[in-house]
Amino acid sequence: MKILIKNGRVINPSEKLDKVMDVLVEDGKITKKAEKIEGIDDALEIDASGMWVTPGLIDMHVHFRDPGFTYKEDIESGSNAAARGGFTTVCAMPNTKPVTDSVDVVKYIVEKSKEIHKTNVLPVGSVTMGMEGKEVTDIFALKEAGICAISEDGKSVMNSSVYRKAMKKACEANLPVLAHCEDINLVDGGVMNMGDKSEELGMKGISNAVEDIIASRDILLAKETGARLHLCHCSTKDSVTMIKEAREDGIDVSGEVCPHHFSMCSDDITGDDGNFKMNPPLRSREDMEALIQGLKDDVFTVISTDHAPHSTEEKKNGFKSPFGIVGLETSVALTMTKLVKKGIITPMQMVEKMSFNPANRLGIDRGTLDQGAVADITIIDPDAEYEIHASDFVSKGTNMPFEGWKVNGKVKFTILDGEVVYHD
Repeated sequence: MKILIKNGRVINPSEKLDKVMDVLVEDGKITKKAEKIEGIDDALEIDASGMWVTPGLIDMHVHFRDPGFTYKEDIESGSNAAARGGFTTVCAMPNTKPVTDSVDVVKYIVEKSKEIHKTNVLPVGSVTMGMEGKEVTDIFALKEAGICAISEDGKSVMNSSVYRKAMKKACEANLPVLAHCEDINLVDGGVMNMGDKSEELGMKGISNAVEDIIASRDILLAKETGARLHLCHCSTKDSVTMIKEAREDGIDVSGEVCPHHFSMCSDDITGDDGNFKMNPPLRSREDMEALIQGLKDDVFTVISTDHAPHSTEEKKNGFKSPFGIVGLETSVALTMTKLVKKGIITPMQMVEKMSFNPANRLGIDRGTLDQGAVADITIIDPDAEYEIHASDFVSKGTNMPFEGWKVNGKVKFTILDGEVVYHD
Protein backbone atom coordinates (compact mmCIF):
# COMPACT_ATOMS: atom_id res chain seq x y z
CA MET A 1 0.00 0.00 0.00
CA LYS A 2 1.16 3.53 -0.81
CA ILE A 3 0.20 6.63 1.16
CA LEU A 4 1.17 10.14 0.09
CA ILE A 5 0.80 12.77 2.82
CA LYS A 6 0.74 16.23 1.27
CA ASN A 7 1.52 19.68 2.66
CA GLY A 8 1.81 18.72 6.32
CA ARG A 9 4.04 20.33 8.93
CA VAL A 10 6.51 17.48 9.42
CA ILE A 11 7.92 17.46 12.96
CA ASN A 12 10.68 14.85 13.31
CA PRO A 13 12.84 15.21 16.45
CA SER A 14 15.46 12.68 15.30
CA GLU A 15 16.47 15.15 12.56
CA LYS A 16 15.34 18.31 14.40
CA LEU A 17 13.14 18.78 11.34
CA ASP A 18 10.15 21.13 11.46
CA LYS A 19 9.07 21.96 7.92
CA VAL A 20 6.08 21.80 5.57
CA MET A 21 6.73 18.78 3.35
CA ASP A 22 5.24 15.76 1.62
CA VAL A 23 5.82 12.26 2.98
CA LEU A 24 5.62 9.05 0.95
CA VAL A 25 4.88 5.69 2.53
CA GLU A 26 5.39 2.46 0.59
CA ASP A 27 5.11 -1.12 1.86
CA GLY A 28 4.98 -0.03 5.49
CA LYS A 29 8.08 2.19 5.34
CA ILE A 30 8.76 5.89 4.93
CA THR A 31 10.51 6.02 1.55
CA LYS A 32 10.70 9.73 0.81
CA LYS A 33 10.29 13.21 2.31
CA ALA A 34 10.47 16.25 0.08
CA GLU A 35 8.94 19.69 -0.42
CA LYS A 36 6.89 18.27 -3.30
CA ILE A 37 6.34 14.66 -4.27
CA GLU A 38 4.38 14.19 -7.51
CA GLY A 39 3.44 11.42 -9.91
CA ILE A 40 2.82 8.62 -7.41
CA ASP A 41 0.29 6.23 -8.90
CA ASP A 42 -2.20 4.24 -6.81
CA ALA A 43 -1.38 6.10 -3.59
CA LEU A 44 -3.92 7.04 -0.95
CA GLU A 45 -3.46 10.81 -0.83
CA ILE A 46 -3.98 12.66 2.46
CA ASP A 47 -4.09 16.45 2.42
CA ALA A 48 -2.45 17.45 5.70
CA SER A 49 -2.50 21.21 5.06
CA GLY A 50 -2.44 23.05 8.39
CA MET A 51 -1.77 19.82 10.27
CA TRP A 52 1.20 18.29 12.05
CA VAL A 53 2.73 15.08 10.70
CA THR A 54 4.58 13.38 13.56
CA PRO A 55 6.07 10.01 14.37
CA GLY A 56 3.41 7.71 15.84
CA LEU A 57 2.82 8.63 19.47
CA ILE A 58 4.12 6.27 22.18
CA ASP A 59 2.54 5.86 25.62
CA MET A 60 4.87 4.23 28.14
CA HIS A 61 2.10 3.68 30.68
CA VAL A 62 -1.33 2.14 30.06
CA HIS A 63 -3.56 -0.42 31.75
CA PHE A 64 -5.48 -2.60 29.28
CA ARG A 65 -6.85 -4.92 32.03
CA ASP A 66 -6.49 -7.96 29.77
CA PRO A 67 -6.37 -10.75 30.88
CA GLY A 68 -8.67 -10.85 33.88
CA PHE A 69 -10.51 -7.52 34.11
CA THR A 70 -11.88 -7.19 30.60
CA TYR A 71 -15.13 -5.61 31.78
CA LYS A 72 -12.99 -2.50 32.44
CA GLU A 73 -10.98 -2.67 29.19
CA ASP A 74 -9.50 -5.30 26.89
CA ILE A 75 -6.74 -5.32 24.31
CA GLU A 76 -9.19 -4.59 21.48
CA SER A 77 -11.01 -1.67 23.14
CA GLY A 78 -7.74 -0.31 24.52
CA SER A 79 -6.08 -0.56 21.10
CA ASN A 80 -9.02 1.29 19.51
CA ALA A 81 -8.71 4.03 22.15
CA ALA A 82 -4.96 4.23 21.50
CA ALA A 83 -5.48 4.56 17.75
CA ARG A 84 -8.11 7.28 18.25
CA GLY A 85 -5.67 9.09 20.53
CA GLY A 86 -2.86 8.93 17.95
CA PHE A 87 -0.82 6.24 19.72
CA THR A 88 0.89 3.59 17.61
CA THR A 89 2.75 1.97 20.53
CA VAL A 90 1.71 1.52 24.15
CA CYS A 91 3.29 -0.24 27.14
CA ALA A 92 0.72 -2.38 28.97
CA MET A 93 1.28 -2.60 32.71
CA PRO A 94 1.34 -6.02 34.41
CA ASN A 95 -1.40 -5.74 37.05
CA THR A 96 -3.67 -8.09 35.14
CA LYS A 97 -5.16 -11.39 36.32
CA PRO A 98 -3.10 -13.46 36.07
CA VAL A 99 -0.25 -10.99 36.51
CA THR A 100 2.14 -10.58 33.57
CA ASP A 101 4.78 -12.69 35.30
CA SER A 102 4.88 -15.68 32.91
CA VAL A 103 5.84 -16.37 29.32
CA ASP A 104 2.27 -17.53 28.60
CA VAL A 105 0.68 -14.23 29.62
CA VAL A 106 3.28 -12.22 27.68
CA LYS A 107 2.66 -14.30 24.55
CA TYR A 108 -1.11 -13.92 24.95
CA ILE A 109 -0.81 -10.11 24.98
CA VAL A 110 1.65 -10.00 22.07
CA GLU A 111 -0.39 -12.35 19.87
CA LYS A 112 -3.75 -10.69 20.62
CA SER A 113 -2.27 -7.27 19.86
CA LYS A 114 -0.94 -8.47 16.49
CA GLU A 115 -4.29 -10.01 15.63
CA ILE A 116 -6.16 -6.75 16.36
CA HIS A 117 -3.43 -4.58 14.74
CA LYS A 118 -4.60 -1.15 15.86
CA THR A 119 -1.55 -0.30 17.97
CA ASN A 120 1.65 -2.05 19.07
CA VAL A 121 0.97 -3.35 22.58
CA LEU A 122 4.27 -3.98 24.37
CA PRO A 123 3.77 -6.00 27.57
CA VAL A 124 5.53 -4.84 30.73
CA GLY A 125 6.60 -7.75 32.92
CA SER A 126 6.05 -7.68 36.66
CA VAL A 127 9.08 -7.28 38.91
CA THR A 128 7.97 -10.07 41.26
CA MET A 129 5.86 -13.21 40.95
CA GLY A 130 2.19 -12.38 41.38
CA MET A 131 3.24 -8.80 42.18
CA GLU A 132 3.63 -10.01 45.76
CA GLY A 133 6.99 -8.31 46.29
CA LYS A 134 8.81 -11.48 47.31
CA GLU A 135 10.32 -13.48 44.42
CA VAL A 136 11.84 -11.82 41.35
CA THR A 137 10.39 -13.02 38.04
CA ASP A 138 12.46 -14.75 35.32
CA ILE A 139 13.23 -11.45 33.62
CA PHE A 140 15.35 -13.02 30.88
CA ALA A 141 12.61 -15.47 29.85
CA LEU A 142 10.03 -12.68 29.91
CA LYS A 143 12.25 -10.52 27.69
CA GLU A 144 12.62 -13.34 25.19
CA ALA A 145 8.82 -13.69 25.15
CA GLY A 146 8.39 -9.98 24.37
CA ILE A 147 8.35 -7.66 27.40
CA CYS A 148 9.69 -4.14 26.91
CA ALA A 149 10.36 -3.32 30.59
CA ILE A 150 9.63 -4.43 34.14
CA SER A 151 7.35 -2.70 36.64
CA GLU A 152 5.20 -3.36 39.67
CA ASP A 153 2.92 -0.50 38.67
CA GLY A 154 -0.05 -0.06 40.96
CA LYS A 155 2.28 -0.50 43.92
CA SER A 156 5.95 -0.38 44.89
CA VAL A 157 8.20 -3.30 45.74
CA MET A 158 8.61 -2.39 49.38
CA ASN A 159 11.47 -4.86 50.06
CA SER A 160 14.54 -2.92 48.91
CA SER A 161 16.70 -6.05 48.77
CA VAL A 162 14.28 -7.77 46.37
CA TYR A 163 14.03 -4.62 44.26
CA ARG A 164 17.81 -4.23 44.05
CA LYS A 165 18.09 -7.82 42.83
CA ALA A 166 15.45 -7.14 40.16
CA MET A 167 17.19 -3.94 39.09
CA LYS A 168 20.47 -5.82 38.64
CA LYS A 169 18.72 -8.42 36.47
CA ALA A 170 16.98 -5.71 34.44
CA CYS A 171 20.33 -4.03 33.88
CA GLU A 172 21.83 -7.31 32.65
CA ALA A 173 18.83 -7.83 30.38
CA ASN A 174 19.05 -4.23 29.11
CA LEU A 175 15.45 -3.51 30.12
CA PRO A 176 14.19 -0.29 31.72
CA VAL A 177 12.57 -0.32 35.17
CA LEU A 178 9.29 1.63 35.27
CA ALA A 179 8.83 2.67 38.88
CA HIS A 180 5.56 3.37 40.68
CA CYS A 181 6.74 5.28 43.75
CA GLU A 182 4.45 4.81 46.74
CA ASP A 183 5.27 3.99 50.35
CA ILE A 184 2.18 1.91 51.09
CA ASN A 185 2.69 2.18 54.86
CA LEU A 186 2.59 5.98 54.64
CA VAL A 187 -0.55 5.95 52.48
CA ASP A 188 -2.44 4.54 55.45
CA GLY A 189 -5.82 4.56 53.71
CA GLY A 190 -5.45 8.00 52.13
CA VAL A 191 -7.62 8.76 49.10
CA MET A 192 -6.59 12.25 47.92
CA ASN A 193 -3.81 14.79 48.33
CA MET A 194 -3.17 15.87 51.91
CA GLY A 195 -4.02 19.54 52.15
CA ASP A 196 -6.80 22.11 52.33
CA LYS A 197 -9.11 20.19 49.99
CA SER A 198 -8.84 16.92 51.93
CA GLU A 199 -9.63 18.81 55.14
CA GLU A 200 -12.56 20.61 53.50
CA LEU A 201 -14.05 17.33 52.24
CA GLY A 202 -13.17 15.37 55.38
CA MET A 203 -11.05 12.89 53.41
CA LYS A 204 -7.89 11.11 54.53
CA GLY A 205 -4.89 12.67 52.80
CA ILE A 206 -1.88 11.27 50.94
CA SER A 207 1.27 13.29 51.63
CA ASN A 208 3.98 14.09 49.08
CA ALA A 209 6.38 12.01 51.17
CA VAL A 210 4.47 8.87 50.10
CA GLU A 211 5.91 9.37 46.60
CA ASP A 212 9.14 11.18 47.39
CA ILE A 213 10.59 8.63 49.82
CA ILE A 214 10.31 5.76 47.32
CA ALA A 215 11.46 7.94 44.40
CA SER A 216 14.65 8.80 46.30
CA ARG A 217 15.18 5.14 47.24
CA ASP A 218 14.72 3.99 43.66
CA ILE A 219 17.15 6.60 42.36
CA LEU A 220 19.78 5.46 44.87
CA LEU A 221 19.23 1.81 43.88
CA ALA A 222 19.59 2.76 40.22
CA LYS A 223 22.84 4.51 41.06
CA GLU A 224 24.12 1.37 42.79
CA THR A 225 22.93 -1.16 40.17
CA GLY A 226 23.30 0.82 36.94
CA ALA A 227 19.63 0.19 36.10
CA ARG A 228 17.81 2.30 33.52
CA LEU A 229 15.17 3.85 35.79
CA HIS A 230 12.02 5.63 34.67
CA LEU A 231 9.81 7.23 37.33
CA CYS A 232 6.13 6.88 36.42
CA HIS A 233 3.40 9.51 36.90
CA CYS A 234 5.52 12.01 38.86
CA SER A 235 3.27 14.34 40.85
CA THR A 236 5.37 16.31 43.37
CA LYS A 237 7.62 19.35 43.20
CA ASP A 238 10.46 17.40 44.83
CA SER A 239 10.39 14.82 42.01
CA VAL A 240 11.59 17.62 39.71
CA THR A 241 14.55 18.35 41.97
CA MET A 242 15.45 14.71 42.51
CA ILE A 243 15.46 13.78 38.82
CA LYS A 244 17.42 16.90 37.86
CA GLU A 245 20.07 16.31 40.52
CA ALA A 246 20.26 12.57 39.80
CA ARG A 247 20.94 13.18 36.12
CA GLU A 248 23.56 15.78 36.98
CA ASP A 249 25.14 13.04 39.12
CA GLY A 250 25.28 10.73 36.09
CA ILE A 251 22.44 8.40 37.18
CA ASP A 252 20.39 6.93 34.32
CA VAL A 253 16.96 8.17 35.39
CA SER A 254 14.04 9.72 33.53
CA GLY A 255 10.55 10.75 34.55
CA GLU A 256 7.09 11.19 33.08
CA VAL A 257 4.19 13.49 33.85
CA CYS A 258 0.57 12.64 33.01
CA PRO A 259 -1.79 15.21 31.45
CA HIS A 260 -4.12 15.12 34.46
CA HIS A 261 -1.26 16.18 36.73
CA PHE A 262 -0.32 19.21 34.62
CA SER A 263 -3.94 20.11 33.76
CA MET A 264 -5.50 20.08 37.24
CA CYS A 265 -4.65 20.38 40.91
CA SER A 266 -6.44 19.50 44.13
CA ASP A 267 -8.15 22.92 44.12
CA ASP A 268 -10.12 21.78 41.05
CA ILE A 269 -11.82 18.89 42.84
CA THR A 270 -15.50 19.77 43.02
CA GLY A 271 -16.63 17.26 45.64
CA ASP A 272 -16.92 13.56 46.41
CA ASP A 273 -16.58 12.51 42.76
CA GLY A 274 -14.75 9.28 41.88
CA ASN A 275 -13.58 10.76 38.57
CA PHE A 276 -11.14 12.90 40.56
CA LYS A 277 -9.66 9.87 42.36
CA MET A 278 -6.35 8.80 40.88
CA ASN A 279 -2.99 7.54 42.13
CA PRO A 280 -0.89 9.56 42.66
CA PRO A 281 -3.59 12.08 43.50
CA LEU A 282 -4.06 15.54 42.06
CA ARG A 283 -1.54 17.54 44.07
CA SER A 284 -1.34 21.17 45.19
CA ARG A 285 -1.16 24.07 42.75
CA GLU A 286 2.49 24.54 43.78
CA ASP A 287 3.24 20.94 42.77
CA MET A 288 1.36 21.31 39.48
CA GLU A 289 3.28 24.46 38.60
CA ALA A 290 6.59 22.73 39.42
CA LEU A 291 5.66 19.83 37.11
CA ILE A 292 4.84 22.25 34.30
CA GLN A 293 8.19 24.01 34.78
CA GLY A 294 9.90 20.61 34.79
CA LEU A 295 8.30 19.79 31.43
CA LYS A 296 9.33 23.16 30.03
CA ASP A 297 12.93 22.67 31.19
CA ASP A 298 13.06 19.05 29.91
CA VAL A 299 13.67 17.65 33.39
CA PHE A 300 10.68 15.47 32.49
CA THR A 301 11.32 13.96 29.09
CA VAL A 302 8.14 11.90 28.71
CA ILE A 303 4.39 12.54 28.79
CA SER A 304 2.38 9.36 29.47
CA THR A 305 -1.28 8.82 30.27
CA ASP A 306 -1.47 6.12 33.00
CA HIS A 307 -4.71 5.18 31.19
CA ALA A 308 -6.56 3.29 33.94
CA PRO A 309 -10.16 2.41 33.02
CA HIS A 310 -12.82 1.34 35.49
CA SER A 311 -16.51 0.60 35.04
CA THR A 312 -19.09 3.34 35.53
CA GLU A 313 -20.53 1.32 38.41
CA GLU A 314 -17.16 1.20 40.19
CA LYS A 315 -16.64 4.93 39.84
CA LYS A 316 -20.06 5.85 41.25
CA ASN A 317 -18.82 5.58 44.82
CA GLY A 318 -16.98 8.89 45.11
CA PHE A 319 -13.61 8.66 46.83
CA LYS A 320 -14.43 5.11 47.88
CA SER A 321 -14.05 4.19 44.19
CA PRO A 322 -10.88 2.54 42.84
CA PHE A 323 -8.00 4.84 41.86
CA GLY A 324 -7.67 5.60 38.14
CA ILE A 325 -8.36 7.89 35.19
CA VAL A 326 -8.54 7.22 31.44
CA GLY A 327 -6.28 9.30 29.22
CA LEU A 328 -5.54 7.86 25.78
CA GLU A 329 -8.27 9.86 24.02
CA THR A 330 -7.60 13.19 25.78
CA SER A 331 -3.80 13.27 25.98
CA VAL A 332 -3.11 15.14 22.73
CA ALA A 333 -5.79 17.75 23.38
CA LEU A 334 -4.77 18.41 26.99
CA THR A 335 -1.08 18.65 26.08
CA MET A 336 -1.84 20.97 23.18
CA THR A 337 -4.25 23.13 25.18
CA LYS A 338 -2.42 23.35 28.50
CA LEU A 339 1.20 23.38 27.30
CA VAL A 340 1.70 24.11 23.59
CA LYS A 341 -0.98 26.74 23.03
CA LYS A 342 0.24 28.58 26.14
CA GLY A 343 3.82 28.60 24.84
CA ILE A 344 5.11 26.50 27.74
CA ILE A 345 6.56 23.80 25.49
CA THR A 346 7.24 23.94 21.75
CA PRO A 347 5.66 21.62 19.16
CA MET A 348 9.04 19.90 18.89
CA GLN A 349 9.13 19.30 22.64
CA MET A 350 5.63 17.84 22.56
CA VAL A 351 6.61 15.35 19.86
CA GLU A 352 9.83 14.52 21.69
CA LYS A 353 7.97 13.80 24.93
CA MET A 354 5.15 11.84 23.29
CA SER A 355 7.12 9.82 20.74
CA PHE A 356 10.88 10.24 20.23
CA ASN A 357 11.98 10.17 23.89
CA PRO A 358 9.75 7.22 24.88
CA ALA A 359 11.13 5.22 21.92
CA ASN A 360 14.69 5.99 23.01
CA ARG A 361 13.96 5.15 26.64
CA LEU A 362 12.45 1.81 25.65
CA GLY A 363 15.16 1.12 23.06
CA ILE A 364 12.69 0.43 20.22
CA ASP A 365 12.88 1.32 16.51
CA ARG A 366 9.97 3.76 16.55
CA GLY A 367 9.49 7.47 17.24
CA THR A 368 11.03 8.73 14.00
CA LEU A 369 10.06 9.79 10.47
CA ASP A 370 13.51 9.10 9.08
CA GLN A 371 13.70 7.65 5.58
CA GLY A 372 13.50 3.86 5.81
CA ALA A 373 11.77 3.92 9.21
CA VAL A 374 8.62 1.95 9.97
CA ALA A 375 5.65 4.08 8.90
CA ASP A 376 4.03 4.72 12.27
CA ILE A 377 2.63 8.22 11.78
CA THR A 378 0.19 10.52 13.59
CA ILE A 379 -1.49 13.45 11.86
CA ILE A 380 -2.85 16.12 14.21
CA ASP A 381 -4.94 19.23 13.58
CA PRO A 382 -3.47 21.55 16.24
CA ASP A 383 -6.19 24.18 15.86
CA ALA A 384 -9.28 21.99 15.90
CA GLU A 385 -11.60 23.15 18.68
CA TYR A 386 -14.04 20.81 20.36
CA GLU A 387 -15.43 19.70 23.70
CA ILE A 388 -14.36 16.54 25.52
CA HIS A 389 -17.29 14.17 26.00
CA ALA A 390 -16.95 10.69 27.46
CA SER A 391 -19.80 9.56 25.19
CA ASP A 392 -17.39 9.93 22.24
CA PHE A 393 -14.79 7.55 23.73
CA VAL A 394 -14.14 4.13 22.24
CA SER A 395 -12.44 2.96 25.45
CA LYS A 396 -14.69 0.98 27.78
CA GLY A 397 -13.64 3.44 30.47
CA THR A 398 -15.12 6.93 30.74
CA ASN A 399 -13.69 7.80 34.16
CA MET A 400 -12.18 11.28 33.85
CA PRO A 401 -12.96 14.77 35.19
CA PHE A 402 -12.68 16.68 31.87
CA GLU A 403 -16.29 16.34 30.70
CA GLY A 404 -17.31 19.40 28.69
CA TRP A 405 -13.83 20.95 28.61
CA LYS A 406 -13.18 23.06 25.51
CA VAL A 407 -9.84 22.05 24.00
CA ASN A 408 -7.62 22.39 20.94
CA GLY A 409 -5.85 19.60 19.09
CA LYS A 410 -7.43 16.62 17.40
CA VAL A 411 -5.92 13.46 15.93
CA LYS A 412 -7.10 13.17 12.33
CA PHE A 413 -5.19 10.08 11.16
CA THR A 414 -3.24 7.31 12.85
CA ILE A 415 -1.07 5.18 10.57
CA LEU A 416 0.38 1.90 11.87
CA ASP A 417 2.93 -0.05 9.81
CA GLY A 418 1.89 1.92 6.74
CA GLU A 419 -1.87 1.31 7.17
CA VAL A 420 -4.50 3.84 8.25
CA VAL A 421 -5.95 2.40 11.48
CA TYR A 422 -7.88 5.52 12.51
CA HIS A 423 -9.40 8.41 10.57
CA ASP A 424 -11.47 11.12 12.20
